[in-house]
Amino acid sequence: MAVKIRLQRHGKKNFAFYHIVVADTRAPRDGRFIEQIGSYNPNTDPATIILDSDRALAWLNVGAQTSLVTRRILSYEGVLLRKHLQTGVAKGALTQEEADRKFADWKAQRDAKINAKKEGIAKDKAAAAKAAADAEAKVNQERAEALAKKKAEAEEAARAAAEAAAAEKAAQEAAAAAEAAGAETAENTEA
Repeated sequence: MAVKIRLQRHGKKNFAFYHIVVADTRAPRDGRFIEQIGSYNPNTDPATIILDSDRALAWLNVGAQTSLVTRRILSYEGVLLRKHLQTGVAKGALTQEEADRKFADWKAQRDAKINAKKEGIAKDKAAAAKAAADAEAKVNQERAEALAKKKAEAEEAARAAAEAAAAEKAAQEAAAAAEAAGAETAENTEA
């Protein structure tokens, strides 16, 4: 029986996640499997991978083949490197301590790279949020200035209307006073 380590699709349309399974090559993609050894969620950034690397290494050591994507996942998690180092130990090319040290160094570098990516994503997200807040503050300030300008224009128009009304009232009073003075002089001349 040929055994393959491959992905089994789950989730919903346009939002899939996968189980990493060991299955017979003749079994359907989402059908029977021998063992589930992890999961892979490409919807997150960076992708979330949960893997039982010891079980994956055990299956590789007994001859299980991998699909292309699972080969990349196992390489990313260091399972293929561990298999390579174990082969070197078995051949006597290096000791178990050297193999463990090489794997620990590789894992430290990988973890540093992942953390740098996560920090970069967080920094970019914070910068985008700050830029959006600055843009919103600018728009709000422009709106406030426009409202203040409109209010000042309305106050100026009201003041001009009040001055015009006062001038008209003064003109009416002056005309009324002139009429009254004209009427008085007419009475004085008649008398």
